[in-house]
Amino acid sequence: MLDFFKDKRELTLLMAIALLFIAIVMSRSLSVSDLFIIYNSSQILMLLAIGATFVIITRNIDVSVGSTMGLSAVVCGTLMVHGSSVFVAILMALVVGLLCGIFNGIVVAVLRIPAIVATLGTLGLYKGIMLLITQGKWIEDLPNTIKVLSYNLLPNVNISGLFTLMMGILFYLLLSRSAHGRKFYAVGDNLQGARLMGVKTEQTIILAFAINGMMAAMAGMVFASQIGFIPNSTGNGMEMKAIAACVLGGISLLGGVGSLWGAILGAYFLTQIDTILVLLKFPAYWNNFIAGLIVIMVIVLDGRLRMMVQESIKAKKYSRFIHGGDQ
Repeated sequence: MLDFFKDKRELTLLMAIALLFIAIVMSRSLSVSDLFIIYNSSQILMLLAIGATFVIITRNIDVSVGSTMGLSAVVCGTLMVHGSSVFVAILMALVVGLLCGIFNGIVVAVLRIPAIVATLGTLGLYKGIMLLITQGKWIEDLPNTIKVLSYNLLPNVNISGLFTLMMGILFYLLLSRSAHGRKFYAVGDNLQGARLMGVKTEQTIILAFAINGMMAAMAGMVFASQIGFIPNSTGNGMEMKAIAACVLGGISLLGGVGSLWGAILGAYFLTQIDTILVLLKFPAYWNNFIAGLIVIMVIVLDGRLRMMVQESIKAKKYSRFIHGGDQ
């Protein structure tokens, strides 16, 4: 039984999500449709977690993703307020996100600056550009065309929800079913070994950051469509939530290990906690404490399970030698 759980952090998260939902259903009147409501609320974090997965798998980290999300949203909002079409505004926002990611990747891969240091710098840089564009003000009265992303295309599922699902499937196939995807894992697992195998490590790292920037820009678009305006604090703190979702989903900060679906489920689980606390009418100042406590409990439980699996495998591996010595 334990062998079934080996390296299956996604299964652990699915169990946690199901148990948490069942517990709430038993305590108050909720329906399955609430699962879709939570999914719609988790799309922003899911998009950020998808991008962060690529960066973390290559044994790097990007703490500027929240600022990239905010800057991209501001560019999109500013263009639309000044009369640009929604298509042009979204396209330019995606270009901004891509350029931010490429710049991060160049600083890390080419200039060899540690990722945490480089992206701490660009966090302030992108946030500063965002505030310069808005002059510290909110962007309000966005056209209804951007809000189309939040319209339901299917019962309880909006357009951005289907888009997020498509991105998850696309990048899952890229990471796990293609030779290009294996390069990200190779770089994160053994950088020197990947170079000896002929992998262009610098290009792979830059591509990982570029994808991360693009996903941050997409998250900014979804954010703008959901609330209809863009505060000057857009994206604040989202980088930590994205990293937490990845780690919770089994993405190793040491690189080379993890599944994209684990990160997506981690994002859903974190959003589920926040949503359920709201439904239970907990005071807002309890949210971070309770969410953090539950995340720690899940990680500790999952860690203990992994240790039991490893001990079981080790015992089976050496049992034949022990039995052989007794004969």
